[in-house]
Amino acid sequence: MPSRDFKRTDRVGAELRRELGTLVHAAVRDHGLPSCSVSDVEVTRDLDWATVWVTALLPDQSKTAVKALNELAGEFRRTLSRQMRLRRVPELRFKYDDSVDKGERIEHLLRQDPAIRTSEDNDD
Repeated sequence: MPSRDFKRTDRVGAELRRELGTLVHAAVRDHGLPSCSVSDVEVTRDLDWATVWVTALLPDQSKTAVKALNELAGEFRRTLSRQMRLRRVPELRFKYDDSVDKGERIEHLLRQDPAIRTSEDNDD
């Protein structure tokens, strides 16, 4: 039997990410939510739950955005059930993805530290 490169959960997660990206963009526009986008979707092995990771344009508005998206999760799920060819669409949980914020903070700290900059110049 040939081995599969991707698990079913990975394929379902990728499809959910694509569809939810469009739905979240429309919700931001229609409901006046803080600007955010879907960065990743993780689906449980039994396909009962999907954790949707979102990033916000303004990190201080992230809690507001995640709360609003969790309130709209049922509506998103109904729309997905009509659009996707799944027997059962997973329950959606929205969480804030702070990896972008952490990366920006680290980059800012590295740019500020003159000791790092001088050691890099000496290595050249």
